[in-house]
Amino acid sequence: MLASQIASNLSLINWTVLAGLAVGSFAFVLLTRLRTPVTRGYLAFTALCAAGFGFLAWLSDDGLAPAATGSPVVANVLFDGPRRPLMGLFVVLALVTMVAVARGRPGVRPALAGLAIGVASLVCGALAWGTGGAMATLMLGVQLLVLAAATGGVFAAMILGHWYLVTPRLPEAPLVLASRVLLGVIALQIALFAVWVGVGVGPGASGGPFAALVGPWALFVWLRLLVGLVFPLIVSWAAVQTARSRSMESATGLLYINVGTIAAGTILAAGLYFGAGLLV
Repeated sequence: MLASQIASNLSLINWTVLAGLAVGSFAFVLLTRLRTPVTRGYLAFTALCAAGFGFLAWLSDDGLAPAATGSPVVANVLFDGPRRPLMGLFVVLALVTMVAVARGRPGVRPALAGLAIGVASLVCGALAWGTGGAMATLMLGVQLLVLAAATGGVFAAMILGHWYLVTPRLPEAPLVLASRVLLGVIALQIALFAVWVGVGVGPGASGGPFAALVGPWALFVWLRLLVGLVFPLIVSWAAVQTARSRSMESATGLLYINVGTIAAGTILAAGLYFGAGLLV
């Protein structure tokens, strides 16, 4: 019954994952462009992937249904309107960035504009689905942004690991930076998990502090913690160490594992919010 309630909100979960992949991976494009000597090929390819994910999110947004019956999440349709065109504009700016970088230009201005537009689309999602007032909307906005940083970030870092196979002289700094940022994002997610579960945050939260760990949704909450957060934290730390020692194949393999576990954690987090009204 509980699993079917999560599955009934699949369209909203799908949008969360796709939008997160798009905005998060594009953020890593800008980060590595500004902070490291990464290659134009990597930047252009990852920007193209971000545009592709954004396009899929734009397509899926057209068919988004309200939260399914039984969910405590009540949508504010006022913010449904701007979310989709903002994602469409993000796709355009990601493609402009890709072309600019491929032609040897910095591409920083369209990248900054694209990232701002992508974040605005996520914020509109929080405004639409943040049931329970301004504070609830703010916390959901933080959740969507951090999920995007983790989901898109691990994808971009994994792609970067592959680039060392074709560019062996590329210094280790880009992959070390990407892995460290990913490690920090996951650590932040664990801290937020502890606070939100400890306080009992979300439109469906009830029963007092830490009730989500023993309530009817406890299995999914523990899976979110152990599979989607603790395990990726350990693997991300190992990826940083292997990247620092220039064991790039090992680092890439570890990031491959993290792609699956972090994506699973994002699906669980979105499913628990839209299905049970729990922020985890």
